[in-house]
Amino acid sequence: MRIAATLSSVDTVGAQLRLSGTGPRVTRPPNTHPMPAAPLSQLEGAQFTSLVASLIPCRNEDPELWFAEQAEQMSQAKALCAECPIVRACLAGALERGEPWGVWGGEIIVDGQIVAQKRGRGRPRKADQAA
Repeated sequence: MRIAATLSSVDTVGAQLRLSGTGPRVTRPPNTHPMPAAPLSQLEGAQFTSLVASLIPCRNEDPELWFAEQAEQMSQAKALCAECPIVRACLAGALERGEPWGVWGGEIIVDGQIVAQKRGRGRPRKADQAA
């Protein structure tokens, strides 16, 4: 893994030198890719999963918070999502899957769509009030 990262940085520096017109011209054969990383052992996999879970708020807090009915709790979930390193991917995945409801990627989702604020239970729909 360290070798692949080093090679990648060497390629970046080489590309910068070629663009600036200084340094030696180095060419690589086409379609050469760094070697894939070796698979993680079971212990390394468990440690990685634990590390990722510690960085993602919805894995550390009460899961019910992301599916709450009260606006206050939904605001709290959205605030926690703002600290998450995968917030954009979470939102994109939720929209792609058409999640029926909940807080995903820092946004409130209802029927697979982002809404500004979820209406409380027992309240009439806006369309019913307009009629």
